[in-house]
Amino acid sequence: MEKPGEDHPPETSHGSTQGEPENRSAPSATKEKERSSEEGDSPMDTSGPKTSDEKLCENKETQPGKISDEIIQKQQHQEETEALFARLHLQDRYQQKLSKVDFLQISQPITPCHDTSEKDLAYYFLHKLIMLDYRARYIPVKQDSIEVTEPKPISVSDTSEADEDDLEDFLNTNVTTHQLKQTHIHPMDVQMAVFHCSDSFLRQIMITKLSQCQYALPLLVPDPFTMETECPLWTFRQITKTWKVTKGDSNITMKSVPIYKAERPLVSFFRLGSLSVSKSELMNSLINDRHSTFFHRNCAGSTKSRLLLDGVAEIAWYCPAGKPNDAFNDCIAFCNLHGDAVMTEKQRDILIEKSSVNVVLVPKLQKDDKSWPVISALFKLKKPLICLIVDDTCDAVETKKGKYKLGLKEKSQSDVSGVLKRIIQEVLSSEDTSILKTSFQLETMAEVSGIKVDESNPMCQKGKISAMKIDDLLQGKDVSRIKEEFLACQGQLWHKWCEKNKELYHLKGQSIEQEKSMKERQLMEIRQEQCAASCSELMKLFTKSLSSLESKDKEYFLKWTQILTDALSTDDISSILQSYDNTWSEVLALKNKHDKSEVLEAKKAELEGLSKKLQSATFGLEHIFREMGQMYEAQKSCHPNRRWGEWTKYPKLAADLLISGHPLELLDGDAGHVPLKWIPSLLEEVIKKLGDQKVFVLSVLGVQSSGKSTMLNAMFGLQFAVSAGRCTKGAFMQLVKISAEFKKNFKFDYVLVVDTEGLRALELGGNISLHHDNELATFVVGVGNMTLINIFGENPADMQDVLQIVVQAFMRMKRVKITPSCIFVHQNVTDVAAAEKNMDGKRRLQEKLDQMTQLAAKEEDCSAECFSDVIAFNVQTDVKYLAQLWEGSPPMAPPNPGYSESIQDLKNVILSKASKSDGVRLSKLNANIQDLWKALLNENFVFSFKNTLEIAVYRKLEVQYGNWTWAIRNNMLEIENQLYNRIENGDLNKVEKSYLVNETSKMYEEIKTAMIKYFENDKEKEMLVQWRGRFESKIKEFRDEQVKVVKRKLDGVIEQKNARKKMDDKKAVFETKLMQKSKELAQQLKDKAKDDEELQKQFSFVWKTWVTELTSDTKPVEDINLEEDLSTILKELGVEENHLHEFKTSGRYKNISKMGNYKDYVIFRKKQRLCEASGQPDNDERKSKDASKQGNVVTTFLANLFSTSSSKNQNSDSDLSSQDQEQIRNLINNAKEMSLNAIKEKPVSTRGYQSTYLQEMIQLVIENVVKSESAWRYSLKREFTIDLILYVFDFAKTWFQESQEKFRKNNDPLIYLESKKSQYYNIFKIFCQGSSSAVVLAELMCEKLNTSIAEAVYTKTAMSLAREMKCNFPVFSGNRVDLEKHMLKSLADKENFNSFIEYIYYPRRQSEAFIKAEVQKYIYTDQVDKVDDIFKKHHEDINTLVSQAFFTASKKVQPPLGNTNTWLNEVCSLLKDELRLDGFCFQNFDDIKDFDFLVKEANKKLESVKKQTDSFSRDGMKNARQTPEEILIEHLCKCCWVKCPFCFAVCTNTVENHSPDDHCVPFHRSAAVNGTHYWNTDIFSIQFCTSEVASDHSFYPDSDSDKTFPYKWYRTAGPQFASWKITPDESKLPYWKWFVWRFKDDLVKHYKCKFEKDGKIPEDWDKISKEEAIKSLEEM
Repeated sequence: MEKPGEDHPPETSHGSTQGEPENRSAPSATKEKERSSEEGDSPMDTSGPKTSDEKLCENKETQPGKISDEIIQKQQHQEETEALFARLHLQDRYQQKLSKVDFLQISQPITPCHDTSEKDLAYYFLHKLIMLDYRARYIPVKQDSIEVTEPKPISVSDTSEADEDDLEDFLNTNVTTHQLKQTHIHPMDVQMAVFHCSDSFLRQIMITKLSQCQYALPLLVPDPFTMETECPLWTFRQITKTWKVTKGDSNITMKSVPIYKAERPLVSFFRLGSLSVSKSELMNSLINDRHSTFFHRNCAGSTKSRLLLDGVAEIAWYCPAGKPNDAFNDCIAFCNLHGDAVMTEKQRDILIEKSSVNVVLVPKLQKDDKSWPVISALFKLKKPLICLIVDDTCDAVETKKGKYKLGLKEKSQSDVSGVLKRIIQEVLSSEDTSILKTSFQLETMAEVSGIKVDESNPMCQKGKISAMKIDDLLQGKDVSRIKEEFLACQGQLWHKWCEKNKELYHLKGQSIEQEKSMKERQLMEIRQEQCAASCSELMKLFTKSLSSLESKDKEYFLKWTQILTDALSTDDISSILQSYDNTWSEVLALKNKHDKSEVLEAKKAELEGLSKKLQSATFGLEHIFREMGQMYEAQKSCHPNRRWGEWTKYPKLAADLLISGHPLELLDGDAGHVPLKWIPSLLEEVIKKLGDQKVFVLSVLGVQSSGKSTMLNAMFGLQFAVSAGRCTKGAFMQLVKISAEFKKNFKFDYVLVVDTEGLRALELGGNISLHHDNELATFVVGVGNMTLINIFGENPADMQDVLQIVVQAFMRMKRVKITPSCIFVHQNVTDVAAAEKNMDGKRRLQEKLDQMTQLAAKEEDCSAECFSDVIAFNVQTDVKYLAQLWEGSPPMAPPNPGYSESIQDLKNVILSKASKSDGVRLSKLNANIQDLWKALLNENFVFSFKNTLEIAVYRKLEVQYGNWTWAIRNNMLEIENQLYNRIENGDLNKVEKSYLVNETSKMYEEIKTAMIKYFENDKEKEMLVQWRGRFESKIKEFRDEQVKVVKRKLDGVIEQKNARKKMDDKKAVFETKLMQKSKELAQQLKDKAKDDEELQKQFSFVWKTWVTELTSDTKPVEDINLEEDLSTILKELGVEENHLHEFKTSGRYKNISKMGNYKDYVIFRKKQRLCEASGQPDNDERKSKDASKQGNVVTTFLANLFSTSSSKNQNSDSDLSSQDQEQIRNLINNAKEMSLNAIKEKPVSTRGYQSTYLQEMIQLVIENVVKSESAWRYSLKREFTIDLILYVFDFAKTWFQESQEKFRKNNDPLIYLESKKSQYYNIFKIFCQGSSSAVVLAELMCEKLNTSIAEAVYTKTAMSLAREMKCNFPVFSGNRVDLEKHMLKSLADKENFNSFIEYIYYPRRQSEAFIKAEVQKYIYTDQVDKVDDIFKKHHEDINTLVSQAFFTASKKVQPPLGNTNTWLNEVCSLLKDELRLDGFCFQNFDDIKDFDFLVKEANKKLESVKKQTDSFSRDGMKNARQTPEEILIEHLCKCCWVKCPFCFAVCTNTVENHSPDDHCVPFHRSAAVNGTHYWNTDIFSIQFCTSEVASDHSFYPDSDSDKTFPYKWYRTAGPQFASWKITPDESKLPYWKWFVWRFKDDLVKHYKCKFEKDGKIPEDWDKISKEEAIKSLEEM
């Protein structure tokens, strides 16, 4: 709470002096009298002409001296009042009123201290009052400043005269003393000052709390400055009084009525003159002799110097409890006019008019007394009058019918009280018609003239008018029918929707998808009915007012609506509760007698009927808000994309209310459901308004009617409903702000308090109650950062059921990695201070918790021995005791101050613990609410829980991980490229691992720094911390792996270079000889230098001779015949040539990997196995295990014995399930991959092909087949093995041929020499033209550089393009899920069935093809200009580098010290890291001396070479050492490829080995996608495994298993199942439904199955368009 007025400086006030008479309000009364006279209002307009007393007062007003005195008194009172407000720091708050916002927030807690400073009095008063501490009136005060006037010093004499003088001074009462210029503030002045400085809503809270504290409430209040009398009727509107009326001996009726509507007798008390007894104290003895309902002179802190109380009329109600010792047998109002009633005419006359009985206290009864005219007038009225004479000893006497007098002298207060009670009871119960008996109703005060009513405020009236329209609409209606008539959306329709929705998570029957589709249709139909019923007049009026009214008007409107709707149902609820109570008592009595007759059953049925009736009759503002939510839910379901309409504004309106502190329903208690469209939209609007603030969620759990709401209301000043018959249903949330000065202690900005209905609710029973309680407890515990476990009483045995529910809820949270905290609160403890007793209670609680933990651990199938294993819990600090709420017996008992102290202590503990919490962002809370509720709808919460925010945070981390690994890979590519050039240039013969590690260390350290920054600074760092260690390890592993990969590649380069060394040496000899021969030929033909044709002819002629001469001793590389080798090997294996020819020509082998059915390839073995009855239908479908693991197979149904069958005569019970098909498919893929990987290890490109390589490959294929089928229940035919060999051979053949061709190019001299013909012809021409050696060398250099530059430019371009696409191209810049999403979108766009099949069978292969296609499209279609710019930049950079190397070398190497070889070596040294300069060694150029000329010629030639390759080309990209698609495939495909054990959808985790995180995939598939069919039928199964895990179906984990496992417990079926997280999904999964419908004919043809019977495709799937299917991918 914020301290109001704390920013104002203290001011010195000049208060009243001691000894001032009690009736200080006389000046006020006089001023009021003057004002009343001026306005022409007569004090007793309704009762006739003015009395003699009034005339006397009027005469006095005309006396000039008197007027002068009154003006002085007025001025003095004004000054004193202003000083009072200043002392309380409220001087500015009379105009700028305090509001509830100032107090209903969390601020610095009040620390108990002996005295309170005056400036804090108002704050402390309200704080204590809000916490229901009635000692708010008795706050000890420490004066801020006291000015003391010192008397003059008195000379002391020893003479006897002096002694006599001292005695005289001692007797003199007027002697000068230490006079205090200000006394402490009267407690009621504090109360009234706060009242005057508060706005209407804070006043209402204040008066409501005063009523709860059993204090009298201000009915008539004179303004301290204007003296205008006000009736604060508005402040009474929230107060409801409950009492029991006794008629006869046993007839007791309970009544609960809003006090402003109650028509009750009013007994008013007046003091006429100054009395020696306290009128207020006497009244207290009538109402509650143990509690000071009315403040009186003997109360603590009372002083005579009160300023604001005189003239105030206070009212209180006596409410009987229906017990014999009740003072009165019905409810009676008592009114107390403070001050001398003679001087406060207006208030006095109003009360006389309204009273049923008037009681006056006078000092004596004399005609000459100034009070006589008043008494005379009262005596003449027909109303009962009781005159209490202070100085008289007479007993009670009825002098005239209804007129009593009683002397108080020599009588005790208890005697007087007893007599008064008897007289009042007698008068009120009298049936004598001569006595005028009236009843008083607060609302009639609005009709009294001459006073101001607070409800006349224009804003209040505006709100009331709007609310009255709703009230008028509902008047005369049967309350139990209002919700049915006006709030149709939340009634049967909503309950029916909830029931159907829950059934979605508990699907039964054979065809789950058909049932699911039917229920989804039913749900949509209900929503459509809700839409049609959502336009009731009530809701139109309500939402219109909520939308159109200004903020303050809206606040009044809501409060009025709440007041009026609550009033509608009060009477009905009271009578129903009375009947319920009576019936419940009868049921208990019958149970105690062990009566099992029909009477008991009838009474139970009656009780159930009353419970439903109570539910129907309960109608309030919360139901209207619930209707708004349901209207929104219905419209949003039917029109998901609509952004206009009144209903779209509802979340914003509700968000405004939540932010302003209004409680809103989170969980609908009647339907037992969270509206998952309404709540998220509402919280999203809150985020829009406040930002994504952090909140601390405090929830409460406990048994019904254990004081949870009362505790929260007292702790935070909240507004949760606590009145009789209005027990909390479901869960409500209210936002509490943390004050600005207190916020520094916390990491969050708000506390969200969640109040819940009680566990073990009376109206529920048996398993329903247990399930409901478990559901509620799990939800509330999961939502809260801290949960208060509210226990009523001290005996743990009484709370055993509740503790088990709570412990189980916490255990579930631990298993889904949610870590809330808890505090156990024992309410209604008799002695909270008894430490020993509390220690014993804590010990017993700890024992009970540990016991419950062990029970819950068995239930939840996890290990835990004690409660602290489940949650951080310390029994010494996390258990609190609250004193009992009431000090005595309700309804007249005030709250126990000890309760308030306990609440404050508990609040401090909560805030202390909360200060260590990070809280939770609103966005995370929003996601958490949805995740928790969706998981709770399933029977298995832990397996079903899906933390969507955690998934989102993890996916974001995956993107970062991809960026970090890419940075490392990119760095390694650059290092690899540099070292490759060095190896090729002969500068590096060995690559050390330590060197690579050192080269990558800088980038690695940068990545580690970036990771630390990300994990420590990201807004979700609390959630990220769970993965930090793992990802740091993964990054290190990735770097180490990249080092190994690069080292292996470079070692291969070194090996290849060494293998071709002999040929490289020959090449150098060839080039030297060719140079010499070209030079010699040029010398012979230099006279024909201008005849190009002749030169070409001559050169071609001699070239053949040169080649023959140079290769005379070299054998060319022979061609290979792979087909012949294959035939030879297979023939050796027993395959006849004609059979092999048939296999080849049929072409069947080419499609072996994409076949839909492999049944023709298998032979079923005979196997005797007894199948146990599974309870499943005979046509139950078969499912699989993790298909990525060789030999693992799962089937769900294996009903019959297997028998031996030939390939032509299969047993009717023999069938291949989709899992068997997948098994064979995996064999094909694995055989292919293993065989190809094995042959790729062979040195074909360096040493040439050998037939043994092919033989080894075939042997590997056969071994794979033999090994696989040995573990299967069927054998593979010989035809399969041959087809598989041919299939693998097709892939191997291509690689062998490419590798052999590479070997030929590198090792066949003829090929090499032919490639040099053009180059040496150019040299020959240059020699013919007589050019210098420098020109020839320039030609040779640039010719060699041309190839190297092209390779370098395209390699760098490839790396840049890969980097650009990885970082900025959406297809590649995200995580694995994003890549999957784009791939599926591409497949849908193309609508190519074969591409889909490739993706379904071989997702990695299809992913690689997709990446390649996207890269090609990007480079050659979409971004041609960008690609060309990148290429040109690298081209320019490399050429500049070469030119710079020429220039640098020429400056560094100058004759005579340097020669051509030195110059060439320098150039090579400068370019060795960037270009491959293999063979860059030239001889016979020693005659070159002018290196500047050489550089000039070289640059000229370089420019002409540059022009030949100045633009990017597809063919040119072949020069790159690695293409962009190869780089990206290597990076993006290094992820998880494990398949779902049921539907074979591939895991989408970006990290390859991500254990212990489960495998998961956003969208699972229909079983029909994989060709799953029902056993021994050709009927497709269309089920989704996400639906199956919510069903009651079972499956067999493998082919040989006799034991079935429920899908709900699929994780227990084996390791491959345990590693997958498959959560029940109620979403429509449109993509794969669209696929099944779109390609149904292709699927039928491919798998040879049908969509019939249980496999019939639901009609709804036909309605899904391709656009909707693609859009649904955004949900991934």
